[in-house]
Amino acid sequence: MSTQMHDHIVKSYDEEQRRLLNETLRMGEMAASQLEAALDVVQRRDDKAAERIIANDEAIDALELEISHDVMKLALRGPMARDLREILSAIRIAADIERIGDYAANVAKRSTALNLSPPLPHISGLHAIGTLAVQQLRDVLAAYRDNNIELAQRVRARDAEIDIAYTALFRELLTYMMEDARSITGCTHLLFMAKNIERIGDHATNIAENVWFLVRGEELLPPREKRDDSSTTGAV
Repeated sequence: MSTQMHDHIVKSYDEEQRRLLNETLRMGEMAASQLEAALDVVQRRDDKAAERIIANDEAIDALELEISHDVMKLALRGPMARDLREILSAIRIAADIERIGDYAANVAKRSTALNLSPPLPHISGLHAIGTLAVQQLRDVLAAYRDNNIELAQRVRARDAEIDIAYTALFRELLTYMMEDARSITGCTHLLFMAKNIERIGDHATNIAENVWFLVRGEELLPPREKRDDSSTTGAV
């Protein structure tokens, strides 16, 4: 093989890798925007906007499919060990982002049911957890873009903040339901929405762990704190 041909193949492969990274980052930003929009419709009690968010989830699913095709094309090119880690990380991260998009759509879907009940004061607590989750997602996407394992580790460590906020809201809602039976339906919807957001935090943590794998390979991750204590009070 001539040097010119070799350089062309390497350049083509690098371009495909960049395309894969950019697609994955675009998918992640779409999911973050979906979650922000879902939190907004919960506060505004906007059913029509919620329907648009639910419909937009298909665009995230379509992008995951496109990423899967690009991953397969790269895998068939006989990549080296580091390249294989990039391919494997991309497909895992895309799967996590797809689930995040699903959870954001579920929050929007639940909001339409929540709007049938009188407004609850705990919506601000849900918004606070959601804001933490959006920041986690955007930070971990930046860590992935820059191969920044320090930022990825900070995201992973901060998952405990979402767990603590979720547990506090969960207990608050249980107390509220016991005090006023008329609030049970609305509070139940909020509980499921909060759980969806807590799971988004878990998926952001998965992405952080894949950034570690991408950069460090099979080197063991440091231990981290988990602070979701809601299971002791019968969480949803």
